[in-house]
Amino acid sequence: MNVLVLLPVDDAQRERLEAAAPEASFIYADQRAVAPEQVAEAEVIVGNLAPARLVEAPRLRFLQLHSAGYDNYVTAPMAAGARVACASGAYGQAVSEHMLAMVLSQIKRLPSYHDDQHAHTWTDEGSVTTLRGSSVLVLGAGDIGTHFADLASALGARVTGVRRTPVEARAPFERMATMEDLPALLPEADVVVAFLPSTPETRGLADAEFFGAMKPGSYFANGGRGDLVVTEDLIEALESGHLAGASLDVTNPEPLPADHPLWETPGALVTPHVSGWFHLAVTLDNIVGIAAENLRRLQAGEELRNLVRVA
Repeated sequence: MNVLVLLPVDDAQRERLEAAAPEASFIYADQRAVAPEQVAEAEVIVGNLAPARLVEAPRLRFLQLHSAGYDNYVTAPMAAGARVACASGAYGQAVSEHMLAMVLSQIKRLPSYHDDQHAHTWTDEGSVTTLRGSSVLVLGAGDIGTHFADLASALGARVTGVRRTPVEARAPFERMATMEDLPALLPEADVVVAFLPSTPETRGLADAEFFGAMKPGSYFANGGRGDLVVTEDLIEALESGHLAGASLDVTNPEPLPADHPLWETPGALVTPHVSGWFHLAVTLDNIVGIAAENLRRLQAGEELRNLVRVA
């Protein structure tokens, strides 16, 4: 079995992968510079090869993505019978910590003080708020959402989770609801944080009606997919003062053009989709662990972890 690894792994991580499939032949390459002949020989690819290049892999049996999201691969051209798995479960710590840092910085007015520092002005920016005793609504109560809820509840927040299907609430969630409950939940929340995938049901969900239903002076954050948000409607909600702030690690469009008005919108805090990359070392370790386990299962003929449905 020929395994092509497109991750920036170290020696220990290589050993972990190779120990999981001792009979396999491993090739390691830079995702941005992988050669056509390497792709052509691969039966297993570990990493996010560009979707358009999958047509170059006629022998492909299994694609292990390094991302939790997989929407770009749903209709990608690939060999008949090839299976695809995502890396759900690898990003909870990294994304949740990043998004919590963004939310905390906003409710404590740190972006304003950062601007004051650069302007050399000693200015009191006024009152702040706290997560203790606040109502936090987490849209997408999977691995990342649960990690975020754990952090927020540790700071004293009352956290409600939202999933597609109803389940019983368990810590760190005080309540669990479904998307149908949003009209009743949005007006109650002091902070709404989204970790939703890109699906026909979620695209454009956060629109003028959505933001209008949120509590005046509340905060919105998005660490899932940018196309959840109708950006023009978010800008209006911020400029009108209805929302106090929006923390965005993902945007619509993405990358955000240099001349886009969102950059200059009061209350908008933007980072360039970096919360879930490999900046936190444990994230890559988690991905390698998922990939190694799936390599072991593949060789043993067992059911693979995190399989996703593709065309």
